[in-house]
Amino acid sequence: MTSYTAPGTAPPPSHGGTSPVTAGGRDRYFDLLRALALFRVVLYHLVGWAWLPLVFPSMGVMFALAGSLMARSLARPALRVIRSRVRRLLPPLWVLGAAAVTTMLVEGWRPGPSAVFWILPLSDPPFLAAEWAGDMAEPLWYLRAYLWFVLLSPLLLRLLRRLPWLTLAAPVVLSFALAAGYLTMPERIDSALTDFTTFGACWILGMARHEGVLARLPRYIVPSLAPLVMLAGLWWAGQHGFATGGELDGIPPADALWSLGAVMMLLHFSPSWESWPPKLRQWDSVITLLNARAVTVYLWHNLCILLAALLWDRMWDVDLLAEHASWLLDSWVPVLLIAWALIAVCVLLFGWAEDLAAGRRPRLWPNGQDTGKMETGLSHPARPAGESKVSHRSRAAIGPETRRP
Repeated sequence: MTSYTAPGTAPPPSHGGTSPVTAGGRDRYFDLLRALALFRVVLYHLVGWAWLPLVFPSMGVMFALAGSLMARSLARPALRVIRSRVRRLLPPLWVLGAAAVTTMLVEGWRPGPSAVFWILPLSDPPFLAAEWAGDMAEPLWYLRAYLWFVLLSPLLLRLLRRLPWLTLAAPVVLSFALAAGYLTMPERIDSALTDFTTFGACWILGMARHEGVLARLPRYIVPSLAPLVMLAGLWWAGQHGFATGGELDGIPPADALWSLGAVMMLLHFSPSWESWPPKLRQWDSVITLLNARAVTVYLWHNLCILLAALLWDRMWDVDLLAEHASWLLDSWVPVLLIAWALIAVCVLLFGWAEDLAAGRRPRLWPNGQDTGKMETGLSHPARPAGESKVSHRSRAAIGPETRRP
């Protein structure tokens, strides 16, 4: 085991030669990963292909990026950092909650004590059984998990500095303990603890990367170890129903191992880009916009997918299309394009809440043309919503939906 640098001393550089997020700037490689994660989440929630989380484990990536940014921020007093992160989280949630709760009240819902979780998402908020309500509320699991990670980060960082490998392994060990039934808790606590044990190692790994823990390892360690971790996760998933149609997110220990191994590889080989490589410059505007509005995209994308599916399903009423272009009506591609168009509308209508939360001047379309400071630890990724109320034709085109990306 490599010895750890004492707290307060400067960590060694990453393999790229600079810290992952340079002082006063942004790591564009991190921005690229976050944008890819958002796109993959939307695609997965639309088509439901079980292999997509294997190709790119969005949730593990997003929690790792957020953990790295949190470790960077904790150079400042912890209470100030936590207050700042919570402040950035809540206004976009309140905008969504205002729409959801108002509509539920109109439909006859009466709030109880648990309605407070629409204000501070320490646990899952209540919502109607109606499909649209589930689509609006379902993504809040990620905000809940993110909030708990933020609150625990000062402790996690202290433990990481003293016992790095034990701290990194602890969430995975707890995940297996939960799966084996060694720990039984009330549903609300169990749900939060499951999310923590599934993605806690990724969050801590992001912190470890910022602290230079990975950089102090011999270069061959991570490329040798990470594939074994991923294979162990894949084997465990195969033993628990994944090969027969199960979802990786429904097998938390497997999800934890696969995500951890993939994030290890991505962080080990990551360059530190203060500016885009030439081949990626054309995507700067899109990637910048997705990073500046990650929370908005994440919160509203499930509802946009549902509306897009309903709108495209109406095209079956056009006889010309139904008779001569049924292949197009059965395709998921138009639904994806409509969903992103609706997401763009949500960015215009609700994205300003992210600017207010961060203390910035509100902007309609922050795609890098302005000079406002941008930083976000959230994304998108959200847990998929329930099956849409569309016809059997659209359901066949779109595919099954699942719990989480």
